[in-house]
Amino acid sequence: MIGANGDQLGVKLKAEAVRLADQASLDLVLVSPNAKPPVAKIMDYGKYRFEMQKKDREARKKQKVVNVKEVRLSPSIGENDFNTKLNNARKFLSKGDKVKVSIRFKGRAITHKDVGRKVLEQLAEQAADVANVEAHPKMDGRSMFLMLAPKADK
Repeated sequence: MIGANGDQLGVKLKAEAVRLADQASLDLVLVSPNAKPPVAKIMDYGKYRFEMQKKDREARKKQKVVNVKEVRLSPSIGENDFNTKLNNARKFLSKGDKVKVSIRFKGRAITHKDVGRKVLEQLAEQAADVANVEAHPKMDGRSMFLMLAPKADK
């Protein structure tokens, strides 16, 4: 058993522990029920719950939500269109978002998957200074995808 100010009170019977908690007008909380013997602590349980909720709120404030943005290309994309899409991807990555680069094959273009793969690899290569390739190009139905994640700041 642990006292209200954190000192060890030793092994006590349940009735005696409850009596000590009542004398201190605090709660008896089972901290580690699976230990041999179980560990109980005398504390103000309402205050303890409030402190834990406060810690959880602070942790939620500090966490970063990562969004996945998508940039769509075509296998026969022009140079200027490609540069525009590359700049969009760079902008998303600089804000800390992941980027899903996709190529949609239309009609008989699906027979030339290597052309689409080259376009995706070219974009990944040109964005290599700000991004890491998280998932290499792979087919999913009539589309090919590539995932880019922002490089970690050191």
